[in-house]
Amino acid sequence: MERAKSVEATLTPEKCGFAEAVARYLFKLMAYKDEYEVARLYADASFTRQFNNDFDGDMRLEFHLAPSLFAPRDRITGLPRKLTFGGWMLTVFRALATLKFLRGTVIDPFGYTQERRIERKLIGDYEAMLNEIMPRLTPDNHHLATGLAAVPEKIRGFGHVKARHLTAAKADEAALLEQFRSTAPSFLKAAE
Repeated sequence: MERAKSVEATLTPEKCGFAEAVARYLFKLMAYKDEYEVARLYADASFTRQFNNDFDGDMRLEFHLAPSLFAPRDRITGLPRKLTFGGWMLTVFRALATLKFLRGTVIDPFGYTQERRIERKLIGDYEAMLNEIMPRLTPDNHHLATGLAAVPEKIRGFGHVKARHLTAAKADEAALLEQFRSTAPSFLKAAE
């Protein structure tokens, strides 16, 4: 983040927005909601308090989830189907929330899913893209660099929904990166 701020101030002192986009969207990529985070949010006492304050009467909690490790697949689409779980899942969420220390370790059962591997790879890919564009930042391509830094905004949702948005975001990124590379100063093009 500090590097992005310094590069923007040095190479494009009359422009702003790039460093802020880097800060916002690198954070977004690094703060993805995995199973431990979802469990923490539901296990938090404020969830139960808010539920009890917002609803009166004999209410039942139901959670509609597609657990990455065992969700059945739809025969036609091949996508995971959501399963319905009762209020007893709050106990499971509380237990899972205490296991967040497993995140990123070799014994993290969720760390081996395709979705987690992709989310970790996105962080490295983003950093590599930033390392490519920051030294080439100019007033003429600043808007493209800011657009590239903001591409993660388009990656939304979970599971197959996130995968669909990721495909579109990567296509947008490729197009912007091609434009950015074509605006590189001539001395940089000759060095390539």
